Amino acid sequence: MSEVPAARNTLRVIRYLASQSGPVRAATLGRELGLPRSSVYHLLSVLRAEGFVVHSPEHQGYALGPLLGEIGSSVLSSRALARLAGPVLERLVAETKLPVVAHLGLLQHTDVLYADKISATRAPAVVTSVGVRLPAHLTATGRAMLAAIPSAQFEALYSSASTGSTEDLPLRTQFGPRTVAELRQILDATRLRGWSTEDGDVDPAYASVAAAVIDHNDYPTASIGLTFRRTLVDDAQWNRFGRAVAAAAAALSKRIRGNS
Repeated sequence: MSEVPAARNTLRVIRYLASQSGPVRAATLGRELGLPRSSVYHLLSVLRAEGFVVHSPEHQGYALGPLLGEIGSSVLSSRALARLAGPVLERLVAETKLPVVAHLGLLQHTDVLYADKISATRAPAVVTSVGVRLPAHLTATGRAMLAAIPSAQFEALYSSASTGSTEDLPLRTQFGPRTVAELRQILDATRLRGWSTEDGDVDPAYASVAAAVIDHNDYPTASIGLTFRRTLVDDAQWNRFGRAVAAAAAALSKRIRGNS
């Protein structure tokens, strides 16, 4: 059997990163795997460019990227994204200086699965705990991703709903889109604005904003959202929160693409 050292070492790097609970420095990789530093940096550079490895500036280390989740399992993808998004969510909460909750959502069919959550002091006890699923059309995190998916995919997801009925889409409160046509209007506004909103659609006491995280294929691999008490903010604060989640989502998008 022929030897291909570069391919073998690439797999060793991936296997080692998979065994670690957090980002690993390049020097540690070289020492543990017995590889020259130049070789380690070359392998990591290629893996980052291809989306298999991401860099965490806070840890000055490397971790497996969410792209491997598409090859392996959705569990790996959500965990990898949550580890990478954690510092971004923490910074987002700190910068608001208000009792808010930041969360990371993943689109699964017509639901949002929440993969991570960071709460500020005195933040509301929201339903978006890790592992919770909610209808994507009712949440800001879901709408941010639905607005960014290809139109053909959107039509496939919601093809079973008749746009003429007032009971197409389930509601949790008296607010929210009742038909696919109403949902399309919300998504059109989301694209123009650059971030999504939700006001009392999940819980009458709370509202949210969110923005999509875009991967190498220009696909919304996740979204970052902020939830807060409706009485906490005025119009100017809504816009401030919207710009904040858009910036946080852009930062995480860069990390996923290996540009951070």
